[in-house]
Amino acid sequence: MEDEEELLEERLYELETEHKDLDDVIDKLVGTPPVDFLQVQRLKKRKLQLKDEIGRIKSMLLPDIIA
Repeated sequence: MEDEEELLEERLYELETEHKDLDDVIDKLVGTPPVDFLQVQRLKKRKLQLKDEIGRIKSMLLPDIIA
C-alpha cells in the first residue's frame, strides 16, 4: 500500500513539474512573435490533460472525508 502511495506521489511530482514547464513554454511562445497558435493550442490541451490527471491522483492520495 505504501509503495503504491509513493508511486502516486512520484507521478504527481512529475506531472506538476511538466505542467509548470508547459506554462513557461507557452509564455515564451506567446511572447515571441510570430506566434504559432496551433502549437500553443496543443500545449494548452496537454496542460489541461495534466491538470485532470493531477486532480485524479490527488483525490486518490487524500482519504475520503465524507464517510
